[in-house]
Amino acid sequence: MKFSELDLKPEILKSLSDMGYQDLTPIQEETFSPILSGRDLLARAETGSGKTAACAIPLVQMIDPSVNAIQVLILVPTRELAFQYVEEIDKISRFTDVVPFAIFGGFSMEIQKAKLRDKVHILVATPGRLIDLLYHTKAIDLSCVRTLVLDEADEMLKMGFIEDINLILSCLIHEHQTLFFAATMPDEIDRLIRTYLKGPVRVELNKEQLAPQSLVHHFQYTGRRDRLNALIEYLKREEISQAIIFCNSRHHGEKLIKELEGRFKSISYIHGGLEQSRRTSIFERFRRNEITFMVATDVAGRGLDFSDVSHVINYDYPRDLESYTHRTGRTGRMGRSGIAMTFVTDQELRDLKSLLKMNRIDPVWHGNIPELQPVSKYHGKQNGNRYFQKRPRPAPKVKSYPLTGTIPTPLSSRQQKTTDL
Repeated sequence: MKFSELDLKPEILKSLSDMGYQDLTPIQEETFSPILSGRDLLARAETGSGKTAACAIPLVQMIDPSVNAIQVLILVPTRELAFQYVEEIDKISRFTDVVPFAIFGGFSMEIQKAKLRDKVHILVATPGRLIDLLYHTKAIDLSCVRTLVLDEADEMLKMGFIEDINLILSCLIHEHQTLFFAATMPDEIDRLIRTYLKGPVRVELNKEQLAPQSLVHHFQYTGRRDRLNALIEYLKREEISQAIIFCNSRHHGEKLIKELEGRFKSISYIHGGLEQSRRTSIFERFRRNEITFMVATDVAGRGLDFSDVSHVINYDYPRDLESYTHRTGRTGRMGRSGIAMTFVTDQELRDLKSLLKMNRIDPVWHGNIPELQPVSKYHGKQNGNRYFQKRPRPAPKVKSYPLTGTIPTPLSSRQQKTTDL
């Protein structure tokens, strides 16, 4: 279905046309109708599927600009996601009188209070800053909120925001619509659903396939001492437009950036310890293609949309299955092709076996293919993931490429590079 076929306001259709939006993604086709009809919604779809627009477009359509009040409240887990979310809404609403605004920590509360007293129709907020303003000021009035959105609801629970979410939701004592969006659905979300959603429409795309289909999953088996050289060789031989290189800790990231800075130009490092202004600057330079390689901790692994990222590289093996899904979801977004490259050592072979099985990944190996260790249920849980007893089955067919020469990939031709939809 095309956006031009929808009964949207002409001003919104003009914005979508200017943004290059033509065809609805599956999540957008499934969610537009229940959102516009006022139904509660629980939506799960792979990262990069267009969840932000699936929520933002109908919400802008529903706003009454003549009412000077907050009509939509959107909660997100991070400042970067709040900034990105409000940018998307601003683009969609640019030809309307709808006013979006974002509040989050790291910026002047006085400036945010002044804007809130002026006019805001759609408020995007991180839980902490919203609670600060609710407690210490009278700048926020939620009595006119008609729709509450929890985006990346699974991540907010993982980050320990459950008490904050309960507090905020308890402030909305009047009738309103509630929308939950997430890439994964852990068990902890069930209680929130039972408590706060009334007869929700459930949209669960790709339930049996967790790995985004536009991704090709590459792996290289290496020793820990050889991993740095393997990464350097990979970066030199691959045709990369932009890459995010993930490390599991700030310390690992600092060591890696020191090794790479002297070998590659246009490289930067992002982590949660940086001041907000510095983090925002790096993300914006990366979006403008001024940075080719971005070494990052998991602060860059959720929700953020970088349209030109051709490769995600797990220099450190992800801590759990969800981290792998969200990291690799920074590429292959909205149907674009992408490559996820993961370096694997002996210590991660058991985890890798579980990953390939649970996410139904057909691996592309570089160099030697290791003998994956069997997964046994008696090992219990590790990193929050349950292992299952190995069942006899035919050996999976895997592709293998030598370490030298050109490896065919969906991105080997620059003619396939797409623009940001």
